[in-house]
Amino acid sequence: MIFVAFPEMLPLAQAIARHFGGTVLALNWHHFPDGESLVTLPEGLDGAEIAIVINLRDPDRSALPLRFAAETARELGAGRVGLIAPYLGYMRQDRRFAPGQAISAPLFARFLGESFDWLITVDPHLHRIKSLNEVFSVPAIRVATAPLIADWIASEVPDAVLIGPDNESRQWVAEVAAMARRPFEVLDKQRSGDRSVEVTLPRVADLGSGTPVLLDDIASSGRTMVRAVDRVLAAGGRAPVCVLIHAVLAGSAFEDILTAGAARIVTTDTIPHASNAISIAGSIATALAQVASNSITQEPNT
Repeated sequence: MIFVAFPEMLPLAQAIARHFGGTVLALNWHHFPDGESLVTLPEGLDGAEIAIVINLRDPDRSALPLRFAAETARELGAGRVGLIAPYLGYMRQDRRFAPGQAISAPLFARFLGESFDWLITVDPHLHRIKSLNEVFSVPAIRVATAPLIADWIASEVPDAVLIGPDNESRQWVAEVAAMARRPFEVLDKQRSGDRSVEVTLPRVADLGSGTPVLLDDIASSGRTMVRAVDRVLAAGGRAPVCVLIHAVLAGSAFEDILTAGAARIVTTDTIPHASNAISIAGSIATALAQVASNSITQEPNT
C-alpha cells in the first residue's frame, strides 16, 4: 500500500506505515492567490493500492482538493483508492432541523463515496446515525478510541474521576470508565446557541475522591468545556484534565479552556495540534489489515 498524505498529515501517515508497512509519499497542495488549489500527486502510483490521508477538520477548504487527488490517482493508474480521514466532518447534520436546511451527513457521504473504494475514520461525531454504513455506499470502518483513552487515563491519571459533558456522552464515558476502572459522572447540559451553553453537576457528584477528567469527543468553540471546568472548580474539585478525541478547538478555544482553570488539555492525533498525546496510528493500522485482506465487515470496533 502507498499512503499519499496531505501535507499536515505526513507524520500520522508515517506512524501508520510503521505499524502496517507500506510507502509514504507526500502530496503537493499549491494555493493560488485567487483561492483555487493545484494538487500534484507523487509518481509511482500505477497499479498500486492507495490510501489518501487527510484531515477534514475544514471540509469546505479541503473537499475539492481531496476529490481532485482521488480522481487523479485513478487517472495515473492506481488500483483501489481508499480514504483515511481520522476526523470526518459534516456528520452532525443528520436531519432537517428547520425548513430548507440541507441534510449534510448523507450528502457529504455520497460525495466521498463517489471517489473512494473504502473509508477509515475515527469516532465520527454521530447523533441519530447508528452506523456509518447507513450513509456510506462504500465500506466504512469506525476506529474506536475508548481503549486508547482508557489506557492513557489509567497510566497518567490513576486517581481519575471521569466526567461526561452531557447525557449523549454517557454510554461512551461509561465505557472508558469501565476500561480504566474509574468512577464517572455526567453533567446536565443546556445549549441555546453555538457559543451559549450551561452545564450543571449532579448533586451526588463526588469530586473529592480524585482528579476530575472531563471527557468529550470534540471541543469546537470550547464553551462546553469552559463551563464544565467552571462548575468542577466551583464544586471544590481540583483543576481538571480535559481529554478530547478530536482537537477541533476553533478560534481561541484552547486558550479559553486553559484560562478557565483546566490543568491540561489532551487529545488524540486525529487533528494535528500541540495537545496531541494519544496516538491512533496503531488502531488505524489494525483497520487497514481488514482492508488489505478484503474482510471489511459492518463498521467493526477496532
